[in-house]
Amino acid sequence: MCGRFTIIADPAKVMERYILDEIPFAYEPRYNAAPGQWIPAVIEHKGQRRIGQLRWGLVPSWAQDEKIGYKMINARAETLMEKPAFRNLVARKRCIIPADGFYEWKQSGKRKQPMRIMLKSGELFSFAGLYDTWEQPDGSRLATCTIITTRPNEIVADIHDRMPVILKAEDEHLWLDRERYDADLLLSLLVPYEAREMRAYPVSAIVGQAKNDVPACVEEISEEAWQ
Repeated sequence: MCGRFTIIADPAKVMERYILDEIPFAYEPRYNAAPGQWIPAVIEHKGQRRIGQLRWGLVPSWAQDEKIGYKMINARAETLMEKPAFRNLVARKRCIIPADGFYEWKQSGKRKQPMRIMLKSGELFSFAGLYDTWEQPDGSRLATCTIITTRPNEIVADIHDRMPVILKAEDEHLWLDRERYDADLLLSLLVPYEAREMRAYPVSAIVGQAKNDVPACVEEISEEAWQ
């Protein structure tokens, strides 16, 4: 699964990376983004990209209760077209979630050690996501999203049995292009990212608490400290 991630790049880098004219909300670095929180997401319409915020945890438009979102923070790539909550969204409601790292917990003896996983380059990358809009009882609309996961690559397999889908930069336009729908082609993008381009390192246990959204979350700790 993917239950925590980081996006600590400055706004200028985010705008340049995603070809954005503006960021229409108060953007702040996120050192420990967690489910239930509002996270940045990018969509595209007729070639024009926009960034906004979606609440992490998908609430389908047909849901009776928004609490379902806490069970739908991830969507498995392998069964995407079998699940009613996700199948229809693949056609028209695809998004990408910008990030520069994510966390998973590695079993170490009787405890679990949080690991931050990122590109060796340190650059931004994009999770493949889906979004939907739910009408709340008061008539207001709630926009939510889920992050798609796949089997792990060699780096992540040593830590966890799932990893988020990280799109290749050259495939992001295809994923975002709502005017083009080829289910088989889109599903072919949902594969593990190249392990040789990634690294993982141990971080402080403070990332276990979502309230801890501070620079110390991404600082590498020594092997002695976590063993």
